[in-house]
Amino acid sequence: MSGSERHDGRGRLGNALSNLAVAVGCVLFLGGFAWGAVVYKPYTVPTDSMTPTVNAGDRILAERVDGDDVRRGDVVVFTDPTWGDVPMVKRVVGVGGDKIACCDKGGRLTVNGKAVEEPYLRAEGASSLGGAAGAPASPQNFTAEVPEGQLFLLGDERSTSMDSRVHLEDQDHGSVPRGAVEARVDAVVWPFDGMIGRPEAFAALPGGVSSEGPLPLQAGALVAGVVLILGGAAYGPLAARSARRTQRPKASTGAH
Repeated sequence: MSGSERHDGRGRLGNALSNLAVAVGCVLFLGGFAWGAVVYKPYTVPTDSMTPTVNAGDRILAERVDGDDVRRGDVVVFTDPTWGDVPMVKRVVGVGGDKIACCDKGGRLTVNGKAVEEPYLRAEGASSLGGAAGAPASPQNFTAEVPEGQLFLLGDERSTSMDSRVHLEDQDHGSVPRGAVEARVDAVVWPFDGMIGRPEAFAALPGGVSSEGPLPLQAGALVAGVVLILGGAAYGPLAARSARRTQRPKASTGAH
């Protein structure tokens, strides 16, 4: 094989690799985007009842889930006629059969008699007891038993949140049906604050906490797709240029 043929072959190989990288990148990017559109739904938070976890005006991504998959500690989007029949964002602190009370001697929320550390609450000099220093996990004491198939929800901004405490006198003791849940909040995307973790305090209770959603995998697919598309698009011309530079002109064979 002549040098020219070798270099032409190298150029064709570089072009093929470039096209392959771009094709795989497109599959990853479009696939990750489509997967995310099916699994997640964007919301804009209208109030500061979940501050500091989620602030008013934040753009969030919430995973579409069945209400039966919700666990204690989840931040969920739900709609219930008793609460105004509009989407609301609150944190699940109790499920069917739980007895929720506040506050114990340390100012903490208790679930079935077990104190819950809540580091996600607004902290004005955070206390090791789960609330703000010198302040209980709820400004008012309360007790509620959660009916089966229901969820008890509180905002992280306990001093202003209109949550299950406001509806304690209702038939369901302030709880909402699991079927009212539309989605589980996984991340704040604008401003970019990242993933919302699952509270460790609830992991020790029966049922544990929910698993992380697929958002990191979807984001990884999008990033990998962009890298392959840009890298593949740049590699093809570079490979062709390199092949041309290494190609040598043929020696003259004329008579002297």
